[in-house]
Amino acid sequence: MNIVILGLSITSSWGNGHATTFRGLVRELTRSGHDVLFLERDVPWYASNRDLPNPDYCQMELYASFDDLKARFTEPVREADMVIVGSYVPEGVPVGEWVVQTAQGIKAFYDIDTPVTLAKLERGDFEYLHPSLIPKYDLYLSFTGGPTLDLLEQKYGSPMARAFYCSFDPALYFPEPQETKWDIGYLGTYSDDRQPPLEKLMLDAARQWPEGRFVVAGPQYPASVQWPANTEYISHLPPAEHRAFYNAQRFTQNITRADMIRAGYSPSVRLFEAAACGTPIISDYWDGLDSLFAFDTEILVAYSAADTLRYLREMSETERQAMGKRARQKVLAQHTAAHRAQELIQYARELMTV
Repeated sequence: MNIVILGLSITSSWGNGHATTFRGLVRELTRSGHDVLFLERDVPWYASNRDLPNPDYCQMELYASFDDLKARFTEPVREADMVIVGSYVPEGVPVGEWVVQTAQGIKAFYDIDTPVTLAKLERGDFEYLHPSLIPKYDLYLSFTGGPTLDLLEQKYGSPMARAFYCSFDPALYFPEPQETKWDIGYLGTYSDDRQPPLEKLMLDAARQWPEGRFVVAGPQYPASVQWPANTEYISHLPPAEHRAFYNAQRFTQNITRADMIRAGYSPSVRLFEAAACGTPIISDYWDGLDSLFAFDTEILVAYSAADTLRYLREMSETERQAMGKRARQKVLAQHTAAHRAQELIQYARELMTV
């Protein structure tokens, strides 16, 4: 297939989880014999933080404005077998309207932020998607599964909503011998709604266990955050260093945004990456988590700092390693980028046979 993707970014992972998701999907689509053109808006905050300026597994083009996009890429969009517009694309509503009017092939919306998107629509915030656009896309690829798919079809009129979770690259995420630097670590960009559970589950645990070693990595944390004395803070960790980061932890902390907890069935890409490294995960709870990992054998759930500390201090090393291994086997069987590429093509075939 000839596929055009208009996404937030593939060149820069700074402050977003989209880039790594797109990189894996696009690479595997190309490896499977499909041709991909990725179109990215050239914005200054990504221009100054590009960790993959020229991906070698697709054609990548930057455009300066919506007018520039239309002037240079109308023909590729019109002729493509599938055109995918991603969430948070700048001027996403006019871009989407242009795509559904121009493209002759399958028109899809890839929502890497589904619960956030739906919360925005409820508030009348149409930053990158308008309710009237949803029925015009042939396919809604949703970061969130479960009941949200029915909502998209029944309330918003999507002709076909399908779960399309994030994924990981097995060539980048795997166990490797590493000095253990921390008892537990968290990787994620700051957000107002994630900070309270991070405090509750991990930073409070750090305060209660001075001998423990804790770490948080991610940009945009305000200076007002009071880090415990035994907690290291790393302001930005590029994807090339994520594997080493996970492998240097005994456990990793998963924290989920409030909108995604409410929706359920919304795994973060960090969940799959950490599991792929064989690092046991301590997660907050949300509906659908046990559809991805078996509780107590593949993942641990914490509701308080006391839960976190119990896992950190009482689990035997043998059981810790066994849990990490089981979680790794699960994601290798179901959640690689190659699995997502296969799913995307399968969804396209469904549409072509309708």
